[in-house]
Amino acid sequence: MKRAILFLTLLFCVPSVLAQNPAKPEPISDNSFLIEEAYNQEPGVVQHINTFMRTRGGDWLYTFTQEWPVESMKHQLSFTFAGLSLDRKKGAGDTAINYRYQLLNNDKVAISPRLSVLLPSGSSNRGLGAGGVGIQANLPVSVSLSDKFVTHWNAGATLTPRSKNDAGDKAFTKGTNLGQSTIWLMNSRVNLLVETAWNSYEAVISKGHTEKSYSLLVNPGIRWSHNFKSGLQIVPGVSFPIGIGPSRGERGVFFYLSFEHPFKKVSSN
Repeated sequence: MKRAILFLTLLFCVPSVLAQNPAKPEPISDNSFLIEEAYNQEPGVVQHINTFMRTRGGDWLYTFTQEWPVESMKHQLSFTFAGLSLDRKKGAGDTAINYRYQLLNNDKVAISPRLSVLLPSGSSNRGLGAGGVGIQANLPVSVSLSDKFVTHWNAGATLTPRSKNDAGDKAFTKGTNLGQSTIWLMNSRVNLLVETAWNSYEAVISKGHTEKSYSLLVNPGIRWSHNFKSGLQIVPGVSFPIGIGPSRGERGVFFYLSFEHPFKKVSSN
């Protein structure tokens, strides 16, 4: 089970660390760490997101995500690159190309469904990638409960028609993910959060055959912001994933660092 946290983060949570902050230096309003929020990037603002996760056993995963609005807040494109170490094998992981559509966004509720293509840039022979192209869909819903509390809810699935194991055997693998996070807005610059992420996923064990596993994490954390007159906002954060149920005994530490800034002036008309 030592691989569970890292592989689940790569397959389900990496596209879920796609964040959004306002263009002006205002209170933090972006996502939690393993759960995807439902606010697309504002026009004229780009975000660069770094995450690093290390398990108690020494395995680790680094990701870099960059988000771009497409003309308006309705459409957003992003990509995620990954590097990881599993059982002392180090290298690039799979790559995610993501599209999100802002279906709804008002004072209380936001909905932004996402569709991603997962490219097999990681080596399946070394256990660092799925070995085939995958498709992932996720439905994030964000609900503002009050001026102090915001929640995010996720439900999604991942399909890889020709997933491959380290022996070269291929099979159709499927995965599902559910998640929830609650954010306490302590003040305009500091937030506390706790999130829960449940995943089911399949691994190829022989040609045409798979084995299903499950993971359940509770992840308490904190984030804070540094705002600059130029419009740059830097948001560091840290959390401590704890495995429960099927992941009992797993522990880790998760670091988050986001840089967001305007890349062009947007007309107020």
